Amino acid sequence: MSPITVRLPYPISANRYWRTRVITPKAGRSPIVSTYVSPEAKEFKAIVGEMLRSVGCVRPFTGRVAIAYTLFPNRPQDWKTRQRKHGDGWQDTVQCIDLDNAQKVLLDALKGIAFEDDVWVREITARRAEPDAEGARLVVTITPIVTPQPQTELPIAPPAQPAFSFDNA
Repeated sequence: MSPITVRLPYPISANRYWRTRVITPKAGRSPIVSTYVSPEAKEFKAIVGEMLRSVGCVRPFTGRVAIAYTLFPNRPQDWKTRQRKHGDGWQDTVQCIDLDNAQKVLLDALKGIAFEDDVWVREITARRAEPDAEGARLVVTITPIVTPQPQTELPIAPPAQPAFSFDNA
Protein backbone atom coordinates (compact mmCIF):
# COMPACT_ATOMS: atom_id res chain seq x y z
CA MET A 1 0.00 0.00 0.00
CA SER A 2 1.18 3.48 -0.81
CA PRO A 3 1.32 6.40 1.61
CA ILE A 4 -1.48 8.96 1.50
CA THR A 5 -0.79 12.68 1.83
CA VAL A 6 -3.63 15.12 2.37
CA ARG A 7 -3.96 18.81 3.10
CA LEU A 8 -6.39 19.39 5.96
CA PRO A 9 -7.79 22.53 7.53
CA TYR A 10 -6.06 23.95 10.56
CA PRO A 11 -7.13 21.75 13.49
CA ILE A 12 -9.20 22.84 16.41
CA SER A 13 -7.47 22.97 19.77
CA ALA A 14 -7.63 19.92 22.02
CA ASN A 15 -9.05 22.34 24.59
CA ARG A 16 -12.15 22.66 22.37
CA TYR A 17 -12.27 19.00 21.37
CA TRP A 18 -13.84 17.65 24.56
CA ARG A 19 -16.73 19.07 26.55
CA THR A 20 -17.75 18.16 30.08
CA ARG A 21 -21.21 18.43 31.50
CA VAL A 22 -22.12 18.06 35.18
CA ILE A 23 -25.64 16.86 35.85
CA THR A 24 -26.86 17.68 39.33
CA PRO A 25 -29.42 15.11 40.45
CA LYS A 26 -31.97 15.46 43.20
CA ALA A 27 -30.77 16.04 46.75
CA GLY A 28 -28.75 13.30 48.36
CA ARG A 29 -27.23 11.93 45.15
CA SER A 30 -23.79 12.50 43.67
CA PRO A 31 -23.42 14.67 40.57
CA ILE A 32 -22.97 12.86 37.27
CA VAL A 33 -20.04 14.00 35.15
CA SER A 34 -20.28 13.36 31.43
CA THR A 35 -17.44 14.05 28.98
CA TYR A 36 -18.21 14.03 25.27
CA VAL A 37 -16.79 15.06 21.89
CA SER A 38 -17.76 18.62 21.00
CA PRO A 39 -19.77 19.54 17.90
CA GLU A 40 -16.63 21.32 16.57
CA ALA A 41 -14.66 18.06 16.89
CA LYS A 42 -17.37 16.10 15.07
CA GLU A 43 -17.35 18.67 12.27
CA PHE A 44 -13.54 18.54 11.99
CA LYS A 45 -13.62 14.71 11.81
CA ALA A 46 -16.30 14.85 9.09
CA ILE A 47 -14.18 17.27 7.02
CA VAL A 48 -11.11 15.05 7.50
CA GLY A 49 -13.12 12.06 6.27
CA GLU A 50 -14.29 13.91 3.16
CA MET A 51 -10.78 15.09 2.34
CA LEU A 52 -9.25 11.64 2.81
CA ARG A 53 -11.85 10.08 0.55
CA SER A 54 -11.07 12.75 -2.07
CA VAL A 55 -7.43 11.54 -2.20
CA GLY A 56 -8.38 7.88 -2.47
CA CYS A 57 -8.58 6.68 1.13
CA VAL A 58 -11.78 4.65 0.94
CA ARG A 59 -11.10 2.40 3.92
CA PRO A 60 -8.67 2.51 6.84
CA PHE A 61 -5.21 1.01 6.63
CA THR A 62 -5.02 -2.19 8.63
CA GLY A 63 -2.07 -2.77 10.90
CA ARG A 64 0.79 -0.46 11.78
CA VAL A 65 1.08 3.05 10.38
CA ALA A 66 3.44 6.01 10.57
CA ILE A 67 2.05 9.54 10.75
CA ALA A 68 3.98 12.60 9.62
CA TYR A 69 2.37 16.00 9.85
CA THR A 70 3.32 19.61 9.33
CA LEU A 71 1.34 22.37 10.99
CA PHE A 72 1.26 25.68 9.11
CA PRO A 73 0.03 28.61 11.23
CA ASN A 74 -1.77 31.49 9.61
CA ARG A 75 0.57 34.19 8.30
CA PRO A 76 -0.48 37.54 9.80
CA GLN A 77 -0.87 40.63 7.63
CA ASP A 78 2.04 42.32 9.41
CA TRP A 79 4.45 39.45 8.78
CA LYS A 80 6.95 41.64 6.88
CA THR A 81 7.09 44.08 9.81
CA ARG A 82 7.63 41.18 12.20
CA GLN A 83 10.35 39.81 9.92
CA ARG A 84 12.21 43.15 9.90
CA LYS A 85 11.86 43.48 13.65
CA HIS A 86 12.66 39.89 14.72
CA GLY A 87 14.70 38.52 11.80
CA ASP A 88 14.54 34.74 11.34
CA GLY A 89 12.67 34.44 14.65
CA TRP A 90 9.65 36.36 13.37
CA GLN A 91 7.60 33.20 13.01
CA ASP A 92 7.94 32.59 16.75
CA THR A 93 5.70 35.62 17.26
CA VAL A 94 2.85 34.01 15.30
CA GLN A 95 0.01 32.44 17.26
CA CYS A 96 -0.13 28.67 16.74
CA ILE A 97 -1.50 25.72 18.67
CA ASP A 98 1.08 23.39 20.22
CA LEU A 99 2.13 20.39 18.15
CA ASP A 100 1.02 17.96 20.85
CA ASN A 101 -2.33 19.72 21.05
CA ALA A 102 -2.78 19.34 17.28
CA GLN A 103 -1.61 15.72 17.42
CA LYS A 104 -4.37 14.47 19.70
CA VAL A 105 -7.06 16.13 17.59
CA LEU A 106 -5.50 14.82 14.37
CA LEU A 107 -5.21 11.22 15.58
CA ASP A 108 -8.78 11.22 16.86
CA ALA A 109 -10.02 12.62 13.54
CA LEU A 110 -8.07 10.00 11.54
CA LYS A 111 -9.20 7.08 13.71
CA GLY A 112 -11.58 4.82 11.84
CA ILE A 113 -10.98 6.71 8.59
CA ALA A 114 -7.24 6.49 7.79
CA PHE A 115 -6.38 3.71 10.25
CA GLU A 116 -8.45 1.38 12.37
CA ASP A 117 -7.37 2.62 15.78
CA ASP A 118 -4.58 4.83 17.13
CA VAL A 119 -3.11 1.77 18.86
CA TRP A 120 -1.65 1.00 15.39
CA VAL A 121 0.24 4.30 15.17
CA ARG A 122 3.85 3.27 15.73
CA GLU A 123 5.69 6.36 14.56
CA ILE A 124 4.85 10.06 14.67
CA THR A 125 6.82 12.89 13.11
CA ALA A 126 5.62 16.43 13.76
CA ARG A 127 6.85 19.78 12.53
CA ARG A 128 5.70 23.38 12.77
CA ALA A 129 6.38 25.19 9.51
CA GLU A 130 6.85 28.85 8.74
CA PRO A 131 3.59 30.61 7.91
CA ASP A 132 3.23 31.14 4.18
CA ALA A 133 0.87 32.62 1.60
CA GLU A 134 -1.18 29.37 1.39
CA GLY A 135 -2.73 29.96 4.81
CA ALA A 136 -3.21 27.94 7.97
CA ARG A 137 -3.39 24.20 7.38
CA LEU A 138 -2.26 20.76 8.42
CA VAL A 139 -0.51 18.52 5.92
CA VAL A 140 -0.46 14.87 6.95
CA THR A 141 1.05 11.73 5.44
CA ILE A 142 -0.14 8.30 6.56
CA THR A 143 2.24 5.49 5.66
CA PRO A 144 1.52 1.82 6.24
CA ILE A 145 4.38 0.05 7.99
CA VAL A 146 5.07 -3.32 6.45
CA THR A 147 6.01 -5.76 9.17
CA PRO A 148 8.34 -8.53 8.02
CA GLN A 149 6.78 -11.89 8.67
CA PRO A 150 8.88 -14.35 10.66
CA GLN A 151 10.06 -17.44 8.84
CA THR A 152 7.71 -20.24 9.85
CA GLU A 153 9.81 -23.16 8.65
CA LEU A 154 13.56 -23.32 8.73
CA PRO A 155 15.23 -25.28 5.98
CA ILE A 156 17.01 -28.33 7.30
CA ALA A 157 20.60 -28.40 6.12
CA PRO A 158 22.09 -31.76 5.17
CA PRO A 159 24.49 -33.14 7.79
CA ALA A 160 28.00 -31.83 7.40
CA GLN A 161 30.48 -34.28 5.85
CA PRO A 162 33.51 -34.84 8.01
CA ALA A 163 36.74 -33.47 6.59
CA PHE A 164 38.50 -36.69 7.48
CA SER A 165 37.51 -40.05 8.89
CA PHE A 166 38.93 -42.53 11.35
CA ASP A 167 38.81 -45.71 9.40
CA ASN A 168 40.32 -48.63 11.33
CA ALA A 169 39.87 -51.15 8.57
